[in-house]
Amino acid sequence: MIDHLTGDQWQQFERQGYLRLGRLLNDADLFKLQQRVEDIMMGRADVNYDRMLMQLDEGKEDTRRSLPQSLGHKGATLNYRKILHMELDSEYLAYIRRPLFQAICARAYGPATAIACYRTMFFNKPATGGTPLNWHQDRWDWLDRDPVITIWTALDAATRANGCVRVARGGHKQPLDPPFPGCTMPQDEEILARLPDTHVDYLEAEPGEAILLHTHLPHASGINTTGKPRRGLSVVYMDAATSSARDLPFTILFGSGG
Repeated sequence: MIDHLTGDQWQQFERQGYLRLGRLLNDADLFKLQQRVEDIMMGRADVNYDRMLMQLDEGKEDTRRSLPQSLGHKGATLNYRKILHMELDSEYLAYIRRPLFQAICARAYGPATAIACYRTMFFNKPATGGTPLNWHQDRWDWLDRDPVITIWTALDAATRANGCVRVARGGHKQPLDPPFPGCTMPQDEEILARLPDTHVDYLEAEPGEAILLHTHLPHASGINTTGKPRRGLSVVYMDAATSSARDLPFTILFGSGG
């Protein structure tokens, strides 16, 4: 199992805005995380639901909209769209603290920098549905500095048919205008016109595969047209010294913050 990136890999990440890390979860570890998130959705897990932000996916063909997200369990169903604060679960916390992820953060933020997770989010596009995601960059104007590292892990196969993420390769090098909120564009053609030096790549992935993303990389995803869900985990790693105007608590993953 790799525990660091080569210089060539890092240069590729800086050039493209993303880098495939390969399959990091074997079948047993993948099944453990799949089963664990199903237990969380069904209300069977020993986690503090009062601290988890959970959002259901309405999944209606005519609206394709999501219900509001709020703290607490919303009922036993597998049709959750998002669950935030997955680091509260011990299995997921152990995964996002892998040595490879620590090495990536040390390369991005400096070896002496303590690292916290800004967001550890489970994403789900339920079978024959799921909410589409318009083009956008991940930027948060209530933070005093931008995180730059996101690691996305496929818990199921990600394909064009089930609404896999697509990115504007190289688009992380310049901000969209306006930057946030509202930096959404409905069509691939429009983002290519706005960012002429980019190319749209579809990030199809096998279960257990992880992809390193720059947080400013423009991305979007479609609906799931298949009979099986597409689930994934997205973790935003940031400098633990980052302050938030919203006075949010952050979990330290590597080093010690204060």
